[in-house]
Amino acid sequence: MSKINWGIIGCGDVTEKKSGPAFHKVRDSALVAVMRRDASKVADFARRHAVPVWYHEAEKLIADPGVNAIYIATPPDSHERYTLAAIAAGKPVYLEKPMTLDAPSASLLVSTALERNVKLVVAHYRRAQPMFLKIKELVDSNRVGDITHVRLDYSAKPIASQDLLLPRIAWRVDPAVSGGGLFHDLAPHQLGLMLFFFGAVKNASGHSANRSSLYAADDTVEGGIEFLNSVKFEGYWNFNAQPGDEKDLCVITGTKGNIIFPVFGKQEILLTRDGIETNITFQPLSHVQQPMIERVVQYFLGRIPNPCPPEEGYEVMKLMDTFTH
Repeated sequence: MSKINWGIIGCGDVTEKKSGPAFHKVRDSALVAVMRRDASKVADFARRHAVPVWYHEAEKLIADPGVNAIYIATPPDSHERYTLAAIAAGKPVYLEKPMTLDAPSASLLVSTALERNVKLVVAHYRRAQPMFLKIKELVDSNRVGDITHVRLDYSAKPIASQDLLLPRIAWRVDPAVSGGGLFHDLAPHQLGLMLFFFGAVKNASGHSANRSSLYAADDTVEGGIEFLNSVKFEGYWNFNAQPGDEKDLCVITGTKGNIIFPVFGKQEILLTRDGIETNITFQPLSHVQQPMIERVVQYFLGRIPNPCPPEEGYEVMKLMDTFTH
């Protein structure tokens, strides 16, 4: 292939700005077909985003000879089915997070892609963004000395009862569709970054609970990881925070200082070394997935290694299962 002609399965919120427009903007890439089960909505998406072909059946998009790569952006309950179908058609896949509903399903995708020799990338896209690449550089260069431990705190207000009636929100807290609750929606970004920064996991443990009973999924999660390099991680997720108690904070502590940053908030790093503080800021991205999509295109064209191998997506799923089961 000299150019990636994308087909998108699932044209929901994530494709409107975070990812969709980037497929047209990236070099050697074009968005040529889209699919959504609602024909009127997919036709509208295609018109607004200048996509020449649309379908309301995934099988027809996968079979389209003009499509040579698939982006799967549906809820997680259909990730396994659509990924296996695309792999069977010999078409490389860029798969939204969380990779699947659980670790065994993710393991099946890893082994099938390997057996069929079809490329598969998981959309832990923050690892390609400038801010997190900078954090990776700071960690790898021992800018704050040897890393000893990491603390991640994420707290958000409960979803309002009227919002739980909206389908675009309700599926995210339905374990049958999402695999769990808001933890399953957000933690893949955070845990994927921890693997990116610190490498292989030695052991992990955790627990979760449904404290508010607003929906079926657990709404508080705690988890610990010991990496092979001896870095210790502690994570806490609370989706029942009181107004004013919201938090999005990660602190990487080393022997000579620390690195403080949000995963989802302002693009800013606070670096402290030997008592001296430095703020490092970054411009917001127009399309948050564009840096990763650029790398995925280059990987599919055989020019660079896989920017997020499915084995790492599987490791994230194992951690989430460990924390919540």
